[in-house]
Amino acid sequence: MDRQRRIFLLGAAQLAALAAAGGPATAAGNGAGYPFSLGVASGSPLPDSVILWTRILADPLNAAASAPMALSVRWEVAEDEGFRRIAASGAASAEPALAHSVHVDVGGLAPARWYWYRFMLGDAVSPVGRTRTAPAPDALPALLKLAVASCQHWEFGSYGAHRQIAAAAPDLVAFLGDYIYEWGPYRLAHPDKAARTNESFTLADYRARYAQYKSDPDLQAAHQAAPWIVTWDDHEVENDYTGERDVRGAPDFAARRAAAYQAFYEHMPLRLATRGAGDFAKLRMFQRYDWGRLARFHVLDDRQYRAAHACQPATSVRRRECAELRDPGRSMLGGEQEAWLAGGLRTSRARWNIITQQTLMAQSSQTRITLPDDGRFWTDGWDGYPMARGRLFDALVDSRAANPLVISGDVHTFYAAELRSDFERPASAANPLIATEFCGTSITSSSRPQERTQQFVDMNPHIKYGRSDKRGFMLLEVTPAKTTSYFVGLDNVHDAASATATLASFVVNAGHPGLNRS
Repeated sequence: MDRQRRIFLLGAAQLAALAAAGGPATAAGNGAGYPFSLGVASGSPLPDSVILWTRILADPLNAAASAPMALSVRWEVAEDEGFRRIAASGAASAEPALAHSVHVDVGGLAPARWYWYRFMLGDAVSPVGRTRTAPAPDALPALLKLAVASCQHWEFGSYGAHRQIAAAAPDLVAFLGDYIYEWGPYRLAHPDKAARTNESFTLADYRARYAQYKSDPDLQAAHQAAPWIVTWDDHEVENDYTGERDVRGAPDFAARRAAAYQAFYEHMPLRLATRGAGDFAKLRMFQRYDWGRLARFHVLDDRQYRAAHACQPATSVRRRECAELRDPGRSMLGGEQEAWLAGGLRTSRARWNIITQQTLMAQSSQTRITLPDDGRFWTDGWDGYPMARGRLFDALVDSRAANPLVISGDVHTFYAAELRSDFERPASAANPLIATEFCGTSITSSSRPQERTQQFVDMNPHIKYGRSDKRGFMLLEVTPAKTTSYFVGLDNVHDAASATATLASFVVNAGHPGLNRS
């Protein structure tokens, strides 16, 4: 679906919202245009509170055209879709310093129930969003329906997967990174070489990119359907960046990263644990969310604190030729986050511990391993940080946390895998199964041919399934007794109305780690 079609649908959605509200398309009664062009969202749910989000912007394709003044935005949370029983209400200031974004932390709510919310500015009323609070700490819900998504390059397809996520009516959506891509479409810089165009470097650039993406009506629908928990990956800043450096070694990368981090916050329904006033150079993104005693989400940030890639400038290396891979001082998460994760696992009372993170954790050798210390590995993923992965596995084992699951994205491929401390030794008492991993494909971003993915599966026996020729999302049904994961693929990523099919599904039984095809 091209840009004009998306904008047409956006306009239709705005008109429907206005008709439902019975009000004109004015920001403050002055004909300034409908101010809620980017929709609404909610996220970071706790038992008694949730974050509500919107951004005041009349033209999503002219993100810089905003009044240089603060705006008072009213909000309401109701127990019913008709807003007859108001649970909470108030006003929030949309400041130009934060792109007129609004983050409202609504407290005093009841646990484990659905609410509806909306914003108002002048005569204009936003679309209505649906959200819910987490269960009470001691509750054991019978079911959690979780949608998992990642990697949604605007130019590579339509957001039909988000339409299907909204239709699935999940309790919660986990987005695992690459919400935007920092660059636009390819152009031919030379007859046989494509180059990226329209790359984001400044705060204004990143704001415009988010506005473009969030103008999509199907993405808005997925946000309006349920609360989200989010983390980022590399493309929210720059492809394959590590910590405080990018792949080009740009001297001004710290400023670029701070701008990207600020734009991310401005456009996400995110509760930040710590942030100095006006300081976006560093954001603590790793978070923990409990869904009663059913599930604990350990949401990781594997970009901000990681060591530089091993044996640069290669993007993949032979293990025996790269001693740096075995350096125990190299970390994917950083020492503080590693300790935080270990502590969260030790104290967890949850039936399921869901490690919510960016990229495939299972070893994925690009060549068949026939000798010790053999194989070629991609250095930007966990294979580039094997010692750090080993420490994470040790933390899982030492904590005795119940039923660990890893959910992943980034690689634009569905994978189902079993995680062991030594991927090249057969299962034994000395090499037990530690966790199960479900990795989702991309919303739109392209991948390798399926034939090559099947070669990866054949060369890595702990990976039980791989599918790279379909775009889509994962849908997990978590119960006290089992977790079922459905790999949902679109028939046609370029058709916003595309149908879907369940490509494969797997069951993990509580107390019995490992994959069972269902």
